[in-house]
Amino acid sequence: MNMENKPTLPFYQPTGRECDLFETAHDNGLPLLLKGPTGCGKTRFVEHMAARLGKPLYTVACHDDLSAADLIGRYLLKGGETVWVDGPLTRAVREGGICYLDEVVEARKDVTVVLHPLTDTRRTLMIDRTGEELVAPAGFMLLASYNPGYQNVLKRLKPSTRQRFLSISFDFPDPETEIAVVAAESRLEPGRVAPLVRLAGHIRRLSGMDLEEGVSTRLLIYAATLMAGGMGVVQALEAAVIEPLSDEPDVQQALRDLVETIYG
Repeated sequence: MNMENKPTLPFYQPTGRECDLFETAHDNGLPLLLKGPTGCGKTRFVEHMAARLGKPLYTVACHDDLSAADLIGRYLLKGGETVWVDGPLTRAVREGGICYLDEVVEARKDVTVVLHPLTDTRRTLMIDRTGEELVAPAGFMLLASYNPGYQNVLKRLKPSTRQRFLSISFDFPDPETEIAVVAAESRLEPGRVAPLVRLAGHIRRLSGMDLEEGVSTRLLIYAATLMAGGMGVVQALEAAVIEPLSDEPDVQQALRDLVETIYG
């Protein structure tokens, strides 16, 4: 987990009115849930909006071992003394900042229980260890995200939790927008980005067959960055697209054949 408070505005290309919805949710103290595939721009959207609003951003990558104490805080030994150290959620509440729980569906149940009082009119955070009950100030915002494609019987966001949030669905941008995003992020000229985006479209249509999911915009930016730095197309795509997408030799060869079709 880390705290980010960037002075500059991270690049983000809106695809609808998601920025307006974010600002309205923020201004009214409403929690927001972002749904969409990995690498489609959810995290960059959050970074952009936090910088745009001038808010401190605390990002937490959720996982199986993440506990409520990891979010709230714990007593630690410092210089021979036991002192209380706030976790990222507590810091965000105290400062009126934004707390972003990435892939919240991976979190343990005790984590989601802690979130509930912050998602309704109470807007409170109980810290049992210190006996504090913090009331979130205006400006505090709780964000969460998850990839519906990763859900299964064992890890599914409960309807009772999902219905505590406003929601936005994200997807990969249309080709014209994705070319603009990849070109802006990688500094590769748009004419050389267009075949990359065309390749991505073909790969995404293979999703659910031989691949667990399609290539992300993030990986396209990586490939374009390597190409902008002087690396050849084949080598860049091998490192940034083919190898990350699959370990299966047959699938990798199918992807190489697709690259040959696009660039041959």
